[in-house]
Amino acid sequence: MSARIVFITGTDTGVGKTLLTALLLARLRQDRWHALAIKPFCTGGRDDVDLLQGLQDGELTRDEINPFYFSQPLAPLVAGRNQGHQIRLEQVLEHIRRVATRSQWLLVEGIGGVCVPLGRRYLVADLIKRLRCETIVVSSNRLGTLHSTLCACFLLKLRGVQKIKVVLMDQKNPDLSAKSNSHVLSEWLAAETISIPYLGPHANRRTSVIKNVKKIKKPLAKLFG
Repeated sequence: MSARIVFITGTDTGVGKTLLTALLLARLRQDRWHALAIKPFCTGGRDDVDLLQGLQDGELTRDEINPFYFSQPLAPLVAGRNQGHQIRLEQVLEHIRRVATRSQWLLVEGIGGVCVPLGRRYLVADLIKRLRCETIVVSSNRLGTLHSTLCACFLLKLRGVQKIKVVLMDQKNPDLSAKSNSHVLSEWLAAETISIPYLGPHANRRTSVIKNVKKIKKPLAKLFG
């Protein structure tokens, strides 16, 4: 068995990658798919890792979900250097492919944006390129998202990544741009942009994820096509 791999990246840190990954994971498992999710790189706290582990009933250990962890909240390249570690791209690919043999779907959550340096001479975008997988770019639906989302998508396309979908995470207090961002991005990228409504301040809790999946079945379903 080899999984259908989907990489969830973003335009920056804190834009909603973990929440979207959690929602997709919960939806797939509720639909009886054998789905797993991992976050190969994590720095600082590991709350994101714990959320993903809880949603897959402990099927993967913490270190299987997150094999490359650094306690300093820095880019993995920098945090690794500070601790005397250098993670090779081949190590990361080997781990992802190993987990992929254990499921039908494998969601891979990135760290930060597509240009975050993970190791010597490779970025998140390079990892995605080598995986040759489907990619979801997550962005906050607010002023500035046109620039950051288009930059992320154009860079991925320059790297040869073609299967890209864009997800806009709505904010609690939307600004004026929130009404037009989706349309403009769809126009420039010649692809549908999917919006996820604001799900509350505690949306990243396991119980909230399971509850909210039922509320947003339609937008989530568009990501599985």
